[in-house]
Amino acid sequence: MKRWDIAFRRKITAWCLRFPVYFSAFFTGFVAVLITSYILVRGIPNLKPELFSLVYNSENVSLLAPLVNSFLSALLALLIAVPAGVFSAVYLVEYSKKGSKLVKIVRLTSETLSGIPSIVYGLFGMLFFVTTLGLGMSLLSGVFTLAIMVLPLIMRTTEEALLAVPDSYREGSFGLGAGRLGTVIKIVLPAAVPGILSGVILAAGRIIGETAALIYTAGTVPQFAFNPELSARTLAVHLYVLSGEGQHMNESYAVAVVLLALVLVINTISYAVARKIRGGQGE
Repeated sequence: MKRWDIAFRRKITAWCLRFPVYFSAFFTGFVAVLITSYILVRGIPNLKPELFSLVYNSENVSLLAPLVNSFLSALLALLIAVPAGVFSAVYLVEYSKKGSKLVKIVRLTSETLSGIPSIVYGLFGMLFFVTTLGLGMSLLSGVFTLAIMVLPLIMRTTEEALLAVPDSYREGSFGLGAGRLGTVIKIVLPAAVPGILSGVILAAGRIIGETAALIYTAGTVPQFAFNPELSARTLAVHLYVLSGEGQHMNESYAVAVVLLALVLVINTISYAVARKIRGGQGE
């Protein structure tokens, strides 16, 4: 076979492999831009001052209380889920024996929990937190349900971040006389922070956009829930209720714009923090 024929076939093969990659990237970007543009075009003209009123009524359908409740639910759920998920991942990676059956069971369980639909978490939260523990339809019940829902995600991403830290870091720390706990706290965890933060970002995004798990636990009352024992709705639930009623579709698009902006702000801030941490570690 001639040399030019081999080179031609290699180019054809490379092009055939590149085309699906380029097409997939273009299609994904196109769909994202299309959805975002549609929401912005329909929602921005309907952003009115009445939507941010302190008092909710059937005319202004204010989103201020649901917006505040979204921040509260995300903050409280992450305060519960992040320490539990990070400590669990540290045990699985740094302290457990390799090939342990317990580790395999925990990983299998976490992967299984990650695939459970959110409405199942909502039903569990309603039966356990709302009914059995007597917390009632409250933001607190929703927070506990959300924490359980995002715990597998945080644990798995943290575990992958810890596994990505080179063993030479640990060996160097042990060689200098540091113990396992000191090595984990001062060497391994700081190196894994960007990966851990990525999991927290994903968890926060899922919490902000969650509806099914909260309808059955936190309820849909449009009021400020500075007391977590009160029933309240988040921004995503507010969007679901407005669109479901069908009487405030314009306001629904406006709420979707605010929800989209909220997720973008959280991702941007988290990305900036992760980038700063990486820069600090490189100095």
